[in-house]
Amino acid sequence: MKFRRNVAFILTQNDGEILVCERCGYKNSWQFPQGGARASESNLEALHREVAEEISLHPSSYRIVAERGPYRYVFRSGFGKEGCDGQEQRYFLAEVLGNPAITVDEKEFSNFRWIPPEDFRIEWVPPIKRDVYRRVFRDFFDIRLP
Repeated sequence: MKFRRNVAFILTQNDGEILVCERCGYKNSWQFPQGGARASESNLEALHREVAEEISLHPSSYRIVAERGPYRYVFRSGFGKEGCDGQEQRYFLAEVLGNPAITVDEKEFSNFRWIPPEDFRIEWVPPIKRDVYRRVFRDFFDIRLP
């Protein structure tokens, strides 16, 4: 199997709440900003680009505090992206600095909100991503999602 390199971003506030974004066209489908890394980019460069594109934050607006992965998932049958069967993700945990304005890319997300990590619901993500989200919440927050 071939996996596409991907980065994902968990942004936290001082009170510990995390940013989740609602996917366009999928009501009640909340996830973290993420995106594919170009061959010429490091994971960190891809992260900064994706965060700027998807939620309009400059790297000076956040501080990365942890990085974990890889986490892999396989696309549903018959679906591929860039000749790959799935994605291999590196997750970055970051703290917001100051009070930057977040604007979501309307091609990706319809909304965003801040929630305590324990309020995240596994049914918000597509079934193919659920095992990754379970591992991510365990690894970053010591939370066991069902």
